[in-house]
Formats: sequence, structure tokens, C-alpha cells
Amino acid sequence: MALMPKRVKHRKVQRGRIKGSATRGNKVVFGDFGLQALEPGWLKAQTIEAGRIAATQYIRGEGKLYIRVFPHRSITSTPLETRMGKGKGEPEFWVATIRPGTILYELGGVSEQQAKICFARLAHKMPFKVRMIKRRPM
Repeated sequence: MALMPKRVKHRKVQRGRIKGSATRGNKVVFGDFGLQALEPGWLKAQTIEAGRIAATQYIRGEGKLYIRVFPHRSITSTPLETRMGKGKGEPEFWVATIRPGTILYELGGVSEQQAKICFARLAHKMPFKVRMIKRRPM
């Protein structure tokens, strides 16, 4: 089941632009290793779910997976071959707006080698470039 909000204030939002780097959510907080986005973009709820399934299948209950992003934004579209002038389309799917530097997933309780393999599997599913980072000692 893909993630989506229970309620939203506005059902349809404008597309906007993704400017700048992430200032929040850009540090590994919960686990030991993180998957960090290097490019801006939209991450679909289906893609987040596909990454969750791939990671949980690989770690097999050994470690803990943390999902750090949530799809709050609805993306609308009008049906194909529809004439102009009938307004904005209906919400089609939900996305999380990702800025460069955002941590997407975190892993805890696994070795660095296991985390590297797991995040390599997740990187194939992401629509932008990502990299693995380690938690900084406090």
C-alpha cells in the first residue's frame, strides 16, 4: 500500500520549482547509514514503497529500516486526448519533493558491507542519483 496523506488542506497544488539544497533532513539521525539524494526531483509514493520492499527483503529482519520522506504533494493530470479549457485534472499520484542532500532511507543494526549492498539495490529504483553516507560521531 503506497503512502499518502489522510487529509490535505489543498487537494491540488501548483508544480513550482525545487531550488537550493536541503537544510533539514540532511543528516543521518536514526540509523548508522543513510541513502542521500544528490539531485532534486519528485519521489513517487510507489517508488518509496518499492524501495521499502527491496530493503526489507534484503535485510530479512536483521536490521531496522527508517523511511525519512513522506509524499505530501499531489500531482494532477488530465486524461489523454482531452481538449483544452476544462480546468485542472484530478490528482493522479502522490510525491515527496526531494532537494539535493535529503536523506531518503536509513539503516541501523547492519554491517557497512550489508548496508552498501542494500542501498545499491535501492539506488536502482530511485529516479535521481543517490549515495550512501555514514553517521557522523557526536
